[in-house]
Amino acid sequence: MRDEIRALVEALNPGDEQEARHRGETLAWLAATADIFRREKPRTPSPHLVAYFLLRDETDGAVLLVDHRKAGMWLPTGGHVEPGEHPAETVRREVVEELGVPAAFSQPFGERPAFLTVTETVGGPADRHTDVSLWYVLSGSRDQQLVPDAGEFRGVRWWTPREVAGAAPGTVEPHLSRMLAKLSRG
Repeated sequence: MRDEIRALVEALNPGDEQEARHRGETLAWLAATADIFRREKPRTPSPHLVAYFLLRDETDGAVLLVDHRKAGMWLPTGGHVEPGEHPAETVRREVVEELGVPAAFSQPFGERPAFLTVTETVGGPADRHTDVSLWYVLSGSRDQQLVPDAGEFRGVRWWTPREVAGAAPGTVEPHLSRMLAKLSRG
């Protein structure tokens, strides 16, 4: 599975210098570790692999974000990649668990990630760790019926790219504006 993940990362075309750095860090990490999956909550080993997905309405580029209880900010939905699981399978599993809908992978990416980040998580010292996150894009609509996981999220709402750009620092996933800029460039 590590070779498959490396191939996904190698195939990514970085959208900016920071993503290019994250891609290099991720490839170095993949070459140096035998274990890329979280084995013990919340952080063992660190770093470990995560799959984010943006449910995106193509009509205006709005994305669905969740007010995540543990993180204390608005995030894309997603989750930790289980041992031996392909990240696209994580997306399929998590979208049903977290939103109650099936995954509809968006073109032109399909079941390949569109973006990559390496992020130190928030929280107390015992919980903090590094997530290596592959970001996927799913087709969605503001009109579709969702069944959000109330135990994990305080709220769920659609955000336009302009709203994301205008959000107060620390309230929205820090790499989200960069991801949306990459999507807008095609």
